[in-house]
Amino acid sequence: MNTGGQATTLPPSGVSSASQPPGPQPLLLASSSPRRREIIASLGVPFEVAGGIPFTERAERDNVALSPGELAWYNALGKALTAARLHPLRTILTADTVVSLDARVLGKPADRREAEAALRALSGRTHLVQTAYVLVFPTPEGERPRFTGDVEKTEVTFHRLTPAAIARYLDAVDVSDKAGSYAIQERGEELVRGIRGSFSNVVGLPVEAVSRLLGNAGYRAWQEL
Repeated sequence: MNTGGQATTLPPSGVSSASQPPGPQPLLLASSSPRRREIIASLGVPFEVAGGIPFTERAERDNVALSPGELAWYNALGKALTAARLHPLRTILTADTVVSLDARVLGKPADRREAEAALRALSGRTHLVQTAYVLVFPTPEGERPRFTGDVEKTEVTFHRLTPAAIARYLDAVDVSDKAGSYAIQERGEELVRGIRGSFSNVVGLPVEAVSRLLGNAGYRAWQEL
């Protein structure tokens, strides 16, 4: 058990109930995102990371019937319920972030050409970043999982970007795993003129909203230990 806000990693199958330590469990973060791990660690909440959750996210390019916010919720909830089946006695947090411009989803770029095209499209415009977050509570055998969560929205406005500015940014920042082809926490001042809403939401998890959610679930007490 870790009480300093640092993460440990669980195998996909989790820990059997017989080996669980008594008392409250650390939060189980079902996410491979290092940004989300850093945000949860910054809250001082003890947590572990669940590895290998076998859920296939609905791809941005397959987003025909869902709005960007609905797509984020679909993916976050799907990961949460899958993790709950593997770790039924744990409290689990999942999230998914979607970047969109005029309701068109801008996913992770397949290559540099796609990244350049995304940044050209965002240049001088205001786009929307939506992060869905889901908290699943421990589920006794035979019961359906109980969960809560929401979708946080942040508006982000870019500077007008020249081709040279786009090239400099992509030379400096690896955006291959970044929705929208940028990371606001990595040289974001070169791209972003302003935001309206939560900064951490653009990073990958709205810390203010998630902190309240975890506090309501009893995790604030962990910070006081």
